[in-house]
Amino acid sequence: MKLLIKSTLALALIMAVSCTNSKPEQKQNNKSNIEKTTPSPKEKGMEYALKTKAVLGKGLMNAIKANGTEGALSFCNENATDLTNSVASKMNFTIKRVSDKYRNPNNKANVNELAYIENAKNQLVHGDKITPQIQEIDNKIVGYYPITINKKCLQCHGNPTSEIQPKTMSKIKELYPDDLAIGYSADELRGVWVVTMPKQ
Repeated sequence: MKLLIKSTLALALIMAVSCTNSKPEQKQNNKSNIEKTTPSPKEKGMEYALKTKAVLGKGLMNAIKANGTEGALSFCNENATDLTNSVASKMNFTIKRVSDKYRNPNNKANVNELAYIENAKNQLVHGDKITPQIQEIDNKIVGYYPITINKKCLQCHGNPTSEIQPKTMSKIKELYPDDLAIGYSADELRGVWVVTMPKQ
């Protein structure tokens, strides 16, 4: 009888210890799941860049449908900055498009942005995929995300004699007399989304 009581007590003690030990492990697993679902600054920046790109892209395609390529140029000239800022203000970040071969002088890349562009172009030359980059500047997180040329872009950014129509070229010269953003080929680096976010 004593042996049975001892065995029962031992079993109860083992079960109690086992249950006690499982709680911290469960908490640890829950913490791990939370960490996995919280996006990194690089992922957040990418999300912001893609949302802004989608808004601009939709407006651009609507302008092309309504008024052709020349209409798209006017749309960008008049609306791109305001649309970009409106998306950013809703989500507590700032975003801009910059390039070494800019169309609008306001989109001229600074020293840090030019360094990223040069590195990204080197990645392309070596057949590598361009990777986004994160830096901490002035106590904020700054993300760089590449903008590459697709075939649709070539009607405004391609070869001026074979891909850009004369009317479109005239409109470019009218709106952007100092334009540098032509002569691209498909899949080349056109510029960079620069997303500035508060530190987490």
